[in-house]
This record gives sequence, structure tokens and C-alpha cells, in this order.
Amino acid sequence: MTWHVYIIECADHTLYTGITSDLDRRVTAHNAGTSGAKYVRSRRPVTLRYSRPFADRGLALKEEFRIKQLSRVAKLALVQGQN
Repeated sequence: MTWHVYIIECADHTLYTGITSDLDRRVTAHNAGTSGAKYVRSRRPVTLRYSRPFADRGLALKEEFRIKQLSRVAKLALVQGQN
């Protein structure tokens, strides 16, 4: 199974980082369903800005944690492909 670390940009221009095994389903859930993250629900619509696949869930979780520790500027650089 492939896992994805992703960054979405919310309507208020904030960034949200998460992991999933089904990227399309997860982005759709963030935009439409009640199963999206609570943080995102009041900040719809969201746009996928970054994703990276991982073969292992543990590695994806470690990368998610690393990205969440980054500053907004560093996350934007990652999204723009500068990291």
C-alpha cells in the first residue's frame, strides 16, 4: 500500500499537512464530507498543493511530523519545489 504525505491550502491561505492511503478520496473528504479534519471544515474549499508517496506508513508519519515542525515559509518553499 502506498501512503501519501500531503499539504493542502485552505481558502484562508493557511496550510494543512496530513497523510492518507487514498489521496483523491482524502482531498474530496476535506472539501465535501464531514470526515475531513475539523481544522479544515471551516476553511473550505481546499486545494492540494503538495504530495509525496511513501511505501511505508511509518515513514509517511515521520515525514508528516517533520513537515509540521517547519515554518510557514519553509512549507511554502517545499510546496514550490525549493526543498
